[in-house]
Amino acid sequence: MTNIGLIILAAGTASRMGQPKQLLTYQGHSLIRHVVDMALNSVCQPVVVVLGAYTKQIKPEVENLSIKLVENTNWSEGMSSSIRSGINALEKTKPKLDAVIIALADQPLISAEVFDRLVKVYQNTGKSIVASAYDDVLGVPALFDHTLFSELINLEGDRGAKALIRKHTTNNLTSISVPEAAIDIDTPDDYKNICL
Repeated sequence: MTNIGLIILAAGTASRMGQPKQLLTYQGHSLIRHVVDMALNSVCQPVVVVLGAYTKQIKPEVENLSIKLVENTNWSEGMSSSIRSGINALEKTKPKLDAVIIALADQPLISAEVFDRLVKVYQNTGKSIVASAYDDVLGVPALFDHTLFSELINLEGDRGAKALIRKHTTNNLTSISVPEAAIDIDTPDDYKNICL
């Protein structure tokens, strides 16, 4: 195991889906269960799952797994509040982490191997951020060194980790190619396509 935590953001309302997308079935499990399994199969520990809008419905899917569950009661403030909740929970669970990976609950093609590659590149390069590169963007899942935890905590509104990646696109950032990160589930059509 490494000294690197992993946060799965799963607090949103899934407004375009019209139902909690975290509970959609994917490969025989709920989407949230699938993503958590991938995280638990990686070298990252501890794994924190941030719930919000549908905590009561989603919690039973993952509460018996080896994760730290956090309810973000301020989820309506946007993704930044979930990142803050996740970082705070991580620091209480395991102080002095080297880094954290931030991942989303709606990127079903992300595997444990992707998380492990982010960690390996971080360890080999010493860069503060290792982002996923897809569709000409740099985004999540992404790894952030502990020196950036305060900046993650201070993000505001619906600005996610991408805002921090954009800010640091100079020498302390590198990326890996993760074309599968381009697939996320926001609408019923997205879900239909992933199930084909």
